[in-house]
Amino acid sequence: MIEIGSTILSRDIFEEHFLCDLLKCKGACCIEGDSGAPLTKEEAQIIETEFPAYADYLPGKHKHEIEKQGFSVIDKDGDLVTPLINNGQCVYTFTDEKGILKCAIEKAYFEGKTTFRKPVSCHLFPIRITAYKRYDAVNYQELAICQPGKECGRSAKLPLYKFLKEPLIRKYGEEWYADVEAAAEYLEKSR
Repeated sequence: MIEIGSTILSRDIFEEHFLCDLLKCKGACCIEGDSGAPLTKEEAQIIETEFPAYADYLPGKHKHEIEKQGFSVIDKDGDLVTPLINNGQCVYTFTDEKGILKCAIEKAYFEGKTTFRKPVSCHLFPIRITAYKRYDAVNYQELAICQPGKECGRSAKLPLYKFLKEPLIRKYGEEWYADVEAAAEYLEKSR
């Protein structure tokens, strides 16, 4: 474990390689799991407020589920999360012309219709953060559905912390990420 500021990072963040391969996984991370994507209260509010920016990308069934369940829900663990369709697919997804599941919120972001990209928990995947009183535990969540991403990352020689540079900076800031890079350099030299 590596301590940086008020975070403790598993060594996997530095040692594992990763690069999403959507052509192979088809966006399975938006379906798999035992509940929706974790949300902060602020994110839940933004998703509700910005709904008109991305609503047109959602299938009718998804819009109906949002009307029925709400823009966010509390899961069985008591966490605020995105609603799901039949306990599977996130309601904020659509299938593109290649059969890949994608985020409607992110599509609206890339088209300049919103300044909110998507929940940070989605942006950080396959890193998962567990918040404790004194620190955040930053861990790599290894899942079988992400095997193509691991293989693609190894081929590209792209460490997980570099693949997720943008969302890590979004979550913890530039200075924190500079410390991550310094820690990675130190770990590399000590091997």
